[in-house]
Amino acid sequence: MKKILISTDFSETATNAIKYALELFKYDKCEITIIHAFADEVYENTTEMSKDYFEEYKEKVQQNVDRKLQKVIAEMLELSPNPRHVYNRLSRFGSIVDVINDFVDSENIDVVIMGTKGATNNPKMIFGSNTIKVIKYVQCPVLAVPVTYHDMHPENILFPTDYIIPFKRRELKLVSSIAMNYVSTINMLYVSKSKQLSHRQQDNQAFLDCCFDDNKFVFKQVQEDNVTETINKIIKEQSIDLLVMVNQRHSYLEDILYHSTIEKIGLEIKIPFLVLQNLRRE
Repeated sequence: MKKILISTDFSETATNAIKYALELFKYDKCEITIIHAFADEVYENTTEMSKDYFEEYKEKVQQNVDRKLQKVIAEMLELSPNPRHVYNRLSRFGSIVDVINDFVDSENIDVVIMGTKGATNNPKMIFGSNTIKVIKYVQCPVLAVPVTYHDMHPENILFPTDYIIPFKRRELKLVSSIAMNYVSTINMLYVSKSKQLSHRQQDNQAFLDCCFDDNKFVFKQVQEDNVTETINKIIKEQSIDLLVMVNQRHSYLEDILYHSTIEKIGLEIKIPFLVLQNLRRE
């Protein structure tokens, strides 16, 4: 049974992510938990409040959050009365990263799902700050779903990799099962001027070949310098429905997350983005 955690702030963005998740995993047995971390909304309204009133206010906020979560569950049951799915709800006082990370660890979650849109009115801003933080620090695959994206059935999956980093079999199994359910083609993409693969790269490629043995997949090598431009071009030209990347120390994606921003680097992600994790929190 897959264990899925969906973060909600009760917005249209979060609702779209929930709908996408219910459809994407409709063929799988799943335990789906809807979670909301509410520390920020408490602190924002209690700056000059005494401790006694603070605790009372915090309790009222949690009660209100629980009512909203109950409503979300009811809407999910109406939208997808799937006998394969079990729905839970959880409200926690804490930061979104800490709350999600603690639950991921305690419940051995397979994937965290979040809706995405920019934190500003800038149309080039794709991810809000909370999504970036969860991708950076939570030790679990994260699926970010843009609010404007409504095509639920991935036919073409793009998986850029340099074959240098090792892969986690469990996380590749997640990608494989999604592709299997929708008979999707997994496009492995290596962007490099070098034609030759090292022995390590060949071993990691063989491992991927083994993990995706039951899937339709292809290995592609493009001799270009600019990884970002190449990914953007292929997403557009080949009608890619899902982008998959691995977050790893000294990787292309880590460089984006830690030293710049996805928006500044120019990666145009208008489709669901699944980030696999190969990091340990420090």
